[in-house]
Amino acid sequence: MKLTAVYEPAEEGGYVCWVEEMPGVQSQGETMEEARANLLDAFKASMEYLREKARREHSPRSLREPLELASL
Repeated sequence: MKLTAVYEPAEEGGYVCWVEEMPGVQSQGETMEEARANLLDAFKASMEYLREKARREHSPRSLREPLELASL
């Protein structure tokens, strides 16, 4: 599965960026390299937050297993 990272030059310099398919996952950086690294960090933090939130909200009896997406 591939997601789409969008990088837009900021008026004040650098770049703002976000993951197109995941509203709320956004970041910024002074360079493209920094913006990419920061966006990856934001993506990972968002996934960790959503995972923990789901575990708190659902029954401990729920069955969980890894889901690997080859492609869509």
